[in-house]
Amino acid sequence: MLDTQLKNNLCSLAHAIAAHYGKSCEVAVHDLTGENAADSSIIYIENGDVTGRKVGDGASAVVLEQLSQAEQNREDRIGYFTKTSDGKVLKSTTVYIRDDKGKAIAIFSINHDVTALSVAASSLTELTAPATASEPERITPHVEELLDELLWRSTELIGKPVSLMNKDDKQRAVRWLSSKGALLITKSGDRIANYFGISKFTLYSYLTDEGTENK
Repeated sequence: MLDTQLKNNLCSLAHAIAAHYGKSCEVAVHDLTGENAADSSIIYIENGDVTGRKVGDGASAVVLEQLSQAEQNREDRIGYFTKTSDGKVLKSTTVYIRDDKGKAIAIFSINHDVTALSVAASSLTELTAPATASEPERITPHVEELLDELLWRSTELIGKPVSLMNKDDKQRAVRWLSSKGALLITKSGDRIANYFGISKFTLYSYLTDEGTENK
């Protein structure tokens, strides 16, 4: 659990930023010290209607992927684009709050709905420049939806339905899911194993190269 004074300071800062930018700006504080941080990290949120999230909900895909990385590889991300499940375009910032030993204990995140501004900008630049931006990451309100999204993207990555995947295809998909932090979600192992029609033993053997079972 976060230190009370630190939590209060972060919440006060979140409130000030949200009040400054208005209802189109969501600001959230994530506590990374709990056992189930990937599932229910949000301890404070302003203007949650922007992404449809509330206190008790989990991290976004971008944050989840970062949480799967080694501590020293977790980096702040400033001004990147994300997208909600209902199509809103957000300009997002993710900042890690660290303790005196350098360990990430919280995340301060900003998601500013710039959909209207993006439409206006597109109209202004359409005549002079081609669109070059990559597809933004989606922000889902619940980790269950996030896992569904990651499973779908893993299938897209392989380029064939699960029923046509061989062992190598499934192993590649499982490793991609692991790299995106999917296995940090509570009980995700069962859902991923069922999705690919393999046992949990086979699932984890795919990650260690020790499995010999050909599914």
